[in-house]
Amino acid sequence: MNKIRATVSGRIQNVGYRAKVIGIAKDFGLTGFVQNLDDGRVRIIAESKKGDFGKFLDAIRIKNTLIDVTDVEVEHADATGDFADFYKLVGGGETDERLDKASDYLKEMIDVMRAGFGSLDSKMDVMIDVMRTGFGGLDSKMDAMLEKQDMMVEKQSETTEEIRGGFESLDSEMDVMIDETRGLREDMKGYMDKKFGKIEGELDLIKGALKERGILC
Repeated sequence: MNKIRATVSGRIQNVGYRAKVIGIAKDFGLTGFVQNLDDGRVRIIAESKKGDFGKFLDAIRIKNTLIDVTDVEVEHADATGDFADFYKLVGGGETDERLDKASDYLKEMIDVMRAGFGSLDSKMDVMIDVMRTGFGGLDSKMDAMLEKQDMMVEKQSETTEEIRGGFESLDSEMDVMIDETRGLREDMKGYMDKKFGKIEGELDLIKGALKERGILC
C-alpha cells in the first residue's frame, strides 16, 4: 500500500476543484482527503492498495471554464491505512460540499450554454452563407439587367445619331433649296425689271403720241 502527498497550484479554490478530486479519487478506489491551504493551494493525501497514482495525478490536472491547475508537486510516502474513504477536510469558516457541487453545476451550465452558442454560431454561419449565395445570384441578375440597359442606351445613341444625321442631311438640302429659291427670285426680279422697263418705255411713247394729237394734255 502506497501514499502520496500532492500540493496543487492554480485557480483551484472556491471553484469546485475539491469535489472533482473526491470524485476522481473514488473512481480510482483511493482513500484520503483533499484540503484548501491558506496560500491558495490545495493539499491532497491519497493512499492506494495498488500503488499506481499516475492516472490519478493526470486526472486531477483539470483545466476547464472555472478550474485551471498550473502545477502539481508530489511526494511519495508509506501508507498508514488511517483512511476508510476519500473526503474533503474542511477548515474553520469554510462552507460544506454543497458549494462545491453548486460550482460544479455552474460549470456544467456554462459548458452547455457555450455549446449552445457554438451551435448558434454555426447556424448563423450557414444563414450568412445562404444570404451571400442569394445576394450573389441577385448580383448576377443585376449585372444582366445593367448589360441590357447598356445595350438599350447604345441603340438609343445609334438612333439619335441617325436622326441627327437625317436632320443634318435635311438641313443641307434645305440650304440648297433656299439658295436655289434666292437665285430664282433674283432671276425673276431681273426679268420683271426688264419687262416693266420696256412697258414703261412703250407707255411713254403712247403718251407722247396722244399729246401730239391733242388727246392727252
